[in-house]
Amino acid sequence: MMNSDAKYPCRRPIRLRDYDYSQNGAYFVTICTHKRECLFGEIVNGEMQLNDIGRVVVDEWLKTPQIRDEIDLDQWVIMPNHFHGIIVINRRGTLQRAPTHEQFGKPTSNSIPTIIRLFKSTVTKRINEFRNTPQQPVWQRNYYEHVIRNEDSLNQIREYIFNNPDQWEFDQENPLVQSRGTLQR
Repeated sequence: MMNSDAKYPCRRPIRLRDYDYSQNGAYFVTICTHKRECLFGEIVNGEMQLNDIGRVVVDEWLKTPQIRDEIDLDQWVIMPNHFHGIIVINRRGTLQRAPTHEQFGKPTSNSIPTIIRLFKSTVTKRINEFRNTPQQPVWQRNYYEHVIRNEDSLNQIREYIFNNPDQWEFDQENPLVQSRGTLQR
């Protein structure tokens, strides 16, 4: 069982070389706020209490499968300064196509990098309009992704996401944990 965000850092670019991130499968993503600022609400008694900005994130995340027919959402959670979610790409009944590889400046439709880039961009625009803070960054530059390869891994990640709010006091993304200088319980 996973009990530490140390396994899922926010900015460790570990994309698999030559992997087609637009192919069918489940993908675990973690996106952190800029400078790990707690923007989305707070954890109270092990439960995330969203503020208005956090509700913008929820709204845009839930739109993802509505605007992309081949995308389903699985377990997800918004934390005060980061977001975890499982995205499932399911090209139901479509013909197999040649593998595609995302290249800088040449986005691949419905690939994980494109989905995350558009999600982050839309959330940023809406939050900056809400706060009247044009051009202010909301997210860190990168994100963490993991290709989920089997049912056991999927279930472990689902459990990790579900339990994340209850583990906030030990979470390396929690500024209070960072200021204590320890990740130990």
